Formats: sequence, structure tokens, C-alpha cells
Amino acid sequence: MIYIQTKSKEDWKQFLAEPDKQWKDGYSAKSLATCWQGANGIPKKVKQVFANTHCIELKDVEMLFGIPEYKVVLPRGRASQNDLFVLARTNKEIFPIMVEGKVNESFGPLVGEWIIKMSDGKKERLEYLCKLLNLTNRNIDNIRYQLLHRTASAIITANKYHCNTAMLLIHSFSPLNKSFKDYSDFINLYNLEAQLDGIIGPVILNGVRVYWGWVKDEV
Repeated sequence: MIYIQTKSKEDWKQFLAEPDKQWKDGYSAKSLATCWQGANGIPKKVKQVFANTHCIELKDVEMLFGIPEYKVVLPRGRASQNDLFVLARTNKEIFPIMVEGKVNESFGPLVGEWIIKMSDGKKERLEYLCKLLNLTNRNIDNIRYQLLHRTASAIITANKYHCNTAMLLIHSFSPLNKSFKDYSDFINLYNLEAQLDGIIGPVILNGVRVYWGWVKDEV
């Protein structure tokens, strides 16, 4: 796969699943593109959260490159289309960060809603995700489905590039921290407490040290 470097935030629009619907002021796709493209690297607020984290191994993080709307293949069905894949580095390692932008959008349906019409494909995919995320036999009906496959995307990409670390980073532009409760409910599955403007972890999943982060920002 060969990627072409973006020259402006408008270059991100072409990669969206529904460009005419998603590329609007106040929506996460355009907000994220504006912030990251304009920063020419890791945005200031995101770097600040990394610098202040208790996770010493992540403090001096740098961005090597980023790929908007990065698709990670999952069993049976559509790929997980991540808003932004960042290959990052510290002074010890390189690792993938899957960045999920949010304003007023949710993290998709609850798992309990998603499985109402349980096809063989959905069953196989959910079993795969639960095994990868160490959630087999856990009650996840009230967890947002997108949080499962976005975290899985980070792990799969880490495995692909032989990285020992992976992260899912929620870059929120919501003044009211919309969907933070859903994020917190997911994090609680691993006996962790979600933090606004904070990074938590790691949890070892499929041989990878997995971290999660939430950054509250403005466009």
C-alpha cells in the first residue's frame, strides 16, 4: 500500500465513508483533521497530556507519521475504519496509536443492541473481539461496540508491526465531554478508572501493553 502525503485538511475528506455527511463544521472528522493537520505532528493539547502522564514510558512521545481513515480488517464484515492511525515513538520503542475523534457522536450502538439480530457473521466477529480483548464470558451488553473494535485495531496493528505497545486515544472536542461515560464503562471492564485529559494502563492483551487516553480539546 502506498500513501500520498496530505497538504491540507481538505485532503482528509476523500477518505471518509460518507464525505458529504461527515465533513461538516462541528463534526468530529473535520475537527480532527483541522487539529492534526494544522499541528504538523502531535497537537499541543495531546502532547501536554502525554507530558503529564504517570506512564513514564510514554512521556516523550513523537509522531513519525499518520494515516487518516485507516482500515483494520476484522473477521466477517466491514473493516474498522479508524479516524487516524499514528505511528509514534518514544526513546525506547515505536507503537501505534489509534485516534478516535468525537464531538457529539456516540461510540456506536451498545453491544446488546448490535447483537439483537445475531447472524453467524456477527457471532464470529464478536467472539473474535472478546477473545482478543480478554472479555470472553463477560457481560458487555451495555458497552459501546465501537470501543471494542477500535481497541482491537490498535492491538492488531501492534501485532502486525511487531510492537509491544498500543494505544486507543479519544480526541474529544465536546465541551460537555459527551460519551465519556461510555468510555468509562468500557475502561471499568479492566478495573481501571477513566480520566479526563489522562492516559491509563497498561493492560496486557494478546501480548501487547495496551493504553487508553482521553484528551479534551478545542478546534
